[in-house]
Amino acid sequence: MKLLEGKVALITGAARGIGKSIAVKFAKEGANIAFTDLNYDENMQATEKEIQALGVKAKGYASNAASFTDSEKLIENVVADFERIDILVNNAGITRDNLLLRMQEADWDLVMTVNLKSAFNLTKTVQRIMMKQRIGSIINMSSVVGVEGNAGQSNYSASKAGLIGFTKSIAQELGSRNIRCNAIAPGFIETEMTQKLKEDVRETWIQSIPLRRSGKPEDVADVATFLASDLSSYVTGQVINVCGGMST
Repeated sequence: MKLLEGKVALITGAARGIGKSIAVKFAKEGANIAFTDLNYDENMQATEKEIQALGVKAKGYASNAASFTDSEKLIENVVADFERIDILVNNAGITRDNLLLRMQEADWDLVMTVNLKSAFNLTKTVQRIMMKQRIGSIINMSSVVGVEGNAGQSNYSASKAGLIGFTKSIAQELGSRNIRCNAIAPGFIETEMTQKLKEDVRETWIQSIPLRRSGKPEDVADVATFLASDLSSYVTGQVINVCGGMST
């Protein structure tokens, strides 16, 4: 029996990167996959086909997680197509890095809206479905930067720290309905964003990690699978760092 056999997972921002790795891992464990990105483009279509090839139902949706209206419509469409939602992964996120001295108000507002308000939008909407089912797992993608802070990322750090507080609050609100809510705090993970860093910057980062290596999206996906499955049926309100020891 696969860990997520027959469950339906909704993952935001999953056409590529960590979100895609989570979607693929969930599919390999038997889950049917609904996933989003801003546009139904070549990346989304390729991801959709890749997941379908694993023998599960999969569908990509063009949706802006930062829009409450889009989020309501998304949940409505996913339930119409899949009949239920067992797992929600709030993965959509962006960066607009700069020192606070130089940061524009628009960059602060955009990061907070996409990274934090999106979790409010999707969680508020999906909770009604999960409450009727009397079961559900919500996973919020925070960051080690939300735990430790980082110079030049005050907006990103604040949004990811906010997700941790949000996670703990939702765990308390929905626990009596058998709905769990946890957060994952990735560290230095190999993605398109980190691949753009200069080699000396990358090496400095890696040398600061006790395991002396960067993480892979699959490392995050493995933890997400645990939190989505019944293996973590008594785990809620927690933050799991996937960072090679950067944060202890």
